[in-house]
Amino acid sequence: MDILDSEAAGPTALRGSILRAAGFVGGLLLTLASAPLLIRHLGDAEFGRYSAVLAVIAVVAGLTEAGLNTIALRELSALKDPVEQRQMLRDLLGLRLVLALVGVAAAVGFSAAAGYGEGLVLGTLLAGVGLVVLVTQTLLASVLQSRLRFGWAALIDLTRQAMTTGLIVALVLLDGGVMAFLATAIPSGIVALAITVALLRGSVSLRPSFHPRRWLPLLRDTLVFALAVAVNSLYFRISLLIMSLVATAEQTGQFAVSFRVIEVLIVVPTLLIGAAFPLISRSARWDPERFQFGVARLFELALFVGVLIGLCLLLASPFAIEVLVGSSDHPSVGVLQIQSAAIIASFIASATGYPLLSLHRHRETLWANCASLVVAAGLTFALAPGLGARGAAIAAVVADFTLAGTNAVLLVRNGGPSLPLGAVPVALAAAVFGYGAGVLVGVHPLVEAAVGGTVFLAVLAVLGRFPPEVRELLRRPTMPSPAS
Repeated sequence: MDILDSEAAGPTALRGSILRAAGFVGGLLLTLASAPLLIRHLGDAEFGRYSAVLAVIAVVAGLTEAGLNTIALRELSALKDPVEQRQMLRDLLGLRLVLALVGVAAAVGFSAAAGYGEGLVLGTLLAGVGLVVLVTQTLLASVLQSRLRFGWAALIDLTRQAMTTGLIVALVLLDGGVMAFLATAIPSGIVALAITVALLRGSVSLRPSFHPRRWLPLLRDTLVFALAVAVNSLYFRISLLIMSLVATAEQTGQFAVSFRVIEVLIVVPTLLIGAAFPLISRSARWDPERFQFGVARLFELALFVGVLIGLCLLLASPFAIEVLVGSSDHPSVGVLQIQSAAIIASFIASATGYPLLSLHRHRETLWANCASLVVAAGLTFALAPGLGARGAAIAAVVADFTLAGTNAVLLVRNGGPSLPLGAVPVALAAAVFGYGAGVLVGVHPLVEAAVGGTVFLAVLAVLGRFPPEVRELLRRPTMPSPAS
């Protein structure tokens, strides 16, 4: 029996989310080892330029990714015929490579037209080459995830991040420039791709198929969702891009430092909630009752975990910025404290966005992301000139909550699955108690965050809302192997 149809699917997906979270923590520690060196080495202005190029690459990646990785995971999880799975993967590989190459050309053209300078234009090209390697690897990794082999997926990501960290440290020691740092994605991506190919060799066809006639049905089926993914990629980074055009280099750098932290943490919802996506996709097609139950539990878990992480980040912001720039009084502290709320919105958006995708409701996903893009762009243009980096942070947070709220409304309307909204006031009350306790300690930001998080969980337990899934995990004495 396919594991997605077995009773072990739920526990395996939950353990998979823990494995992915553990891999993320390892990657975060690696980032903490390299990011401060990188930021201090480049300085606010140069780091702002470096971040602007990465934002361009990320936007182009989103525009050309066309949602293919997510669609691949959904379809590979839902399809049961191995022949159909192999052919779909080959078609997706070919299409993904062509779109990525077009995207790199567009990114280089934009950098040149925007007047970034010869060095940054070449850096954009190098970062684009790294992007082509990375998107190929991530598409192949969707096969591992569709089989709930999250341990290997996490291990590959951690290996790639470890190599990137080592390269950044080496370049700092060698007094490297922005262009060299932008090229670090190439060798680390090649290593990750080689490991993924080795794991999949023999079980699937790794040869891309270049047949536009077969691409057209894929594009027609995913066009609306592809636009939604593109808009999502743009809205998340639009504030930083607008800052690079309307604000000073120093203000852009201050926002970029905070954005760097959020950019790392914003991956957490995708890692944790994405582990349940194969199961949700299968149940959405074959088992409506299981789908309803899964969506409700996913929403409540996402809400509680999102508030917990957002609360801890709010209390620990001075420490996070001190690690990055060497001072807890840096202006980026206030910016990060504002953006800590974005973590909550991102968890809610993921918990409602994945079910929308499972139901093939691509149009609703597009409208939600378009609304967020308009809010982010409009508020950044309105607030950034006067409030600087803090204004951009406010704009970004409001846009994040716009996406979360719109996703939730669109999911439940017209007979969609219901959401346990009664958990919202419980989470907010627990957060208030946690924040108060953390502030009262007043010893060190990390201690404040630990106390605040502990009190938050204690209040949930007292109110009888401590997630039973977490309690079950805590009872497990051992962790699963990477093969799970």
